[in-house]
Amino acid sequence: MNKKRYLPKVSEIIYKNLIKKIFFQIDPETVHNAMVKLGEQFGKHKSIKKVFSSQFIIKDKSLKQNIAGIKFENPIGLAAGFDYEARLTQILPSLGFGFETLGTITDSPYGGNPRPMLGRLPKSKSLMVNKGFKNLGARITSEKLTGLSFEIPIGISIGKSNVPICNTQKKGIDDMINAFTVFENSKARHSYYELNISCPNLHGNVSFYPLNNLKELLTEIDKLHTKKPIFVKMPLEKSNNETLEILNTISGYCPKGIILSNLSKNRNNKLLKREEVDKFPAGIGSFSGKPTHKRSNELIKLAYNNFKQRFVIIGCGGVFNAQDAYEKIKHGASLVQLITGMIYEGPQIASQINLGLIGLLKKDGLRHISEAIGIEAK
Repeated sequence: MNKKRYLPKVSEIIYKNLIKKIFFQIDPETVHNAMVKLGEQFGKHKSIKKVFSSQFIIKDKSLKQNIAGIKFENPIGLAAGFDYEARLTQILPSLGFGFETLGTITDSPYGGNPRPMLGRLPKSKSLMVNKGFKNLGARITSEKLTGLSFEIPIGISIGKSNVPICNTQKKGIDDMINAFTVFENSKARHSYYELNISCPNLHGNVSFYPLNNLKELLTEIDKLHTKKPIFVKMPLEKSNNETLEILNTISGYCPKGIILSNLSKNRNNKLLKREEVDKFPAGIGSFSGKPTHKRSNELIKLAYNNFKQRFVIIGCGGVFNAQDAYEKIKHGASLVQLITGMIYEGPQIASQINLGLIGLLKKDGLRHISEAIGIEAK
């Protein structure tokens, strides 16, 4: 770990002082589309990947874990909601990410909700997200992944198609089972699934929060006997008791873990600046980033204290630096996901967090990240 790494710090300086200032003057959806396409092109060039890898990949035995039968070189992943067209699988390892979730992918393709689909709230360190499972569909995505090799674990987030035909509970469940089946029958080399039951930006009245509805969905998923482990993406804004009821229900079925948690619809969150929220029409979109950080940590702690023997916990929400990630780990998360932090801090963020985690572990006298999991959950 004594190797000098100049590129991450240089990247941060250039990104924050030049690139971000330019990007933040342009429509965020336009920037997103351009950047994932550029990332896809970078991933096709071995020379570019080699340069990035030499500077951004942080390898240290203190960060390695085997979770649900999957080897993770480090605990920092890109959450579902960013790479929904499966463009970044070949470049993200070279930027220091330890895993990536694609999607959310649905059985039917979807072009996205009416604009605005994405917005920035810089003072709130948040994003307004209103994409509604924009993606290419399960079949096209699986075909795109077939034949590719992955240097890091790749997950597939699966949700209900955001189309009018999926307007009943049965149709919604059948739709999600169809998507799972496509990937189960494909030759894509993904490592895990995420089950997204908590997206707040879908049309229609289908819900998996009533426990009987959730049981119906999980019963059908159990029948698939999936080859890969499943992690359930949980809602942010349920009460502790409601969350425990959902977790207790899930515990009776096949999922190996949970992700805590999804976006917030609360426009009155004290961490959201009113002048930024009011730029977006009422009822449109949900919010990511810092406004989700505190509640996410509370839910991680709740789940760890009650289900640590049953579920792997993945923390998600408001991670901008190593300290943010470490807090989630100490509350009970084994892995950590982010998106908004990368938008505000730069593409070098995973590398910097991993390096920071090594230092934080040493500072606390810990030899391995597993020793930090849940130490502040009591």
